[in-house]
Amino acid sequence: MVDYFEFYGLPVSFNLDQAIVKRQFYKFSKQYHPDFYINESDVKQAEVLELSTLNNKAYQVLSDPQKRLHYILSLKGLLVEGENYMLPQNFLMEMMEVNEALMDLQFDPDPVRLAALKEEVALIEREIMDELSEITSAFDTQDLVTQQQSLVAVKDLYYRNKYLLRINESINKALAAV
Repeated sequence: MVDYFEFYGLPVSFNLDQAIVKRQFYKFSKQYHPDFYINESDVKQAEVLELSTLNNKAYQVLSDPQKRLHYILSLKGLLVEGENYMLPQNFLMEMMEVNEALMDLQFDPDPVRLAALKEEVALIEREIMDELSEITSAFDTQDLVTQQQSLVAVKDLYYRNKYLLRINESINKALAAV
């Protein structure tokens, strides 16, 4: 895996200065624009095209906080394809209650209860995002051991948020049906 942070000459951080990211993107966009290499060998053109593609992918990831979070966890070896991550039991119990309420609402639609459930999930989501923000804000100034602990906590919050995205999809489907 190519390290996008290294490619842009930036430290691994959840909180990048977006002006610097954009500046690097434009710099490399000019430097690796395929039109400037039209008279070069096929090998050189292919190399430049690859660097141009890398620049576009790096920008897409580093300029989007959610993609950057996922990328950092992957880069640090904490997200594994097909991983069966175990969410904390108390979170799963809370989500089981939400899922049961959703199932009840499928059989007995109630717009008021559905709106309340949506707000309850939004509150849980805000709490997760606040905790995530607190951890990622401190990340850059932490020593390596503390950063590793923070990454484990970020991974847990990442999976909780991912679970909530599925819950929100179900709520939105239910809202559309009401």
